[in-house]
Amino acid sequence: MPESTVIAPESPKEDRNIATLVHAGGILFGFLPSLIVYLLKKEEANAWLLGQLKEALNFQITMLIGYVVATILSSLLIGFVIFPILLVVNLVFCILAAVKTSSGEAYRYPLTLRLVN
Repeated sequence: MPESTVIAPESPKEDRNIATLVHAGGILFGFLPSLIVYLLKKEEANAWLLGQLKEALNFQITMLIGYVVATILSSLLIGFVIFPILLVVNLVFCILAAVKTSSGEAYRYPLTLRLVN
């Protein structure tokens, strides 16, 4: 079964809520919500929640790298095209992740660098 369709029946509602808020928080606050919650919960979280925190953190770090590249390319006027694309990608994938995790399913972001393991 693909990882994106795995349902976590053992994850309590509190864990699903935390994962949902972390994924949705990435829309406005970037990597900060996922980093803060990951650092606070990495010792006590169950495997499903820890996986979702890592997934959100990896995606937001990837988006941060994209924003830095777009900023550098803005001097060539290419970055001004890349910024709106990155904003839409971040919005869509964060909403998809929040919806999936709210129902207890694991979500794996596509096109993401896996830096935090």
